[in-house]
Amino acid sequence: RGAAGPLWIMARAQTAARGRRGRAWTAPEGNLSATCLLRPDGPPARVALMSFAACLAVAEVFETLAPQATVALKWPNDALLNGRKAAGVLLESAGAGARVDWLAVGVGINLAHHPEAEPDAWPATSILRETGAAPGAEAALALLAAAFSRWSGLLDAEGFAPLRAAWLARAARLGQKVTARLPDATVEGVFADLDAGGALVLSQGGVMRRIQAADVYFS
Repeated sequence: RGAAGPLWIMARAQTAARGRRGRAWTAPEGNLSATCLLRPDGPPARVALMSFAACLAVAEVFETLAPQATVALKWPNDALLNGRKAAGVLLESAGAGARVDWLAVGVGINLAHHPEAEPDAWPATSILRETGAAPGAEAALALLAAAFSRWSGLLDAEGFAPLRAAWLARAARLGQKVTARLPDATVEGVFADLDAGGALVLSQGGVMRRIQAADVYFS
């Protein structure tokens, strides 16, 4: 209470957390579970772009700690190591009307552990599995916080364009067919672009369709 932010909070372990769309989430000790509290400046649509700053920060952490691995970002908020999910980002906000008073940027990174594969779930991995060594959570948080400060600062100073370019440079399956599962429909198309507001752009027979929120699956 009274903190101005940015303020990073790290949990040693999580036993009853939640991910996107209220999904259950657990993280054993040895992984990184951290949240950055911010007082953002701007409308909700701009504040939502902080998820891309966080994803790019996670990518930098992976590029530092697992330099031999292939790092990719999966829309909207996952980071992959060698094609498997190793991190996720979740935003939560509070405010009144069109004003966002608080933003919580939650980041979970599989450092030493990863969940077993479940039906219809994206295969997971950890830095330990991919490199043979797991960094400490504090060391990983230091890298993450520094990288997030740079990317969020760039977003504030120059807008979304440089983040969009950096994200697309790391985008998983760009130019390939993907499936987007919406609450009321399933949409297939070629992953063509990321628009200026962070939406996924699918090409369906030459017709471009923007997807604001969905779970994305690769063919």
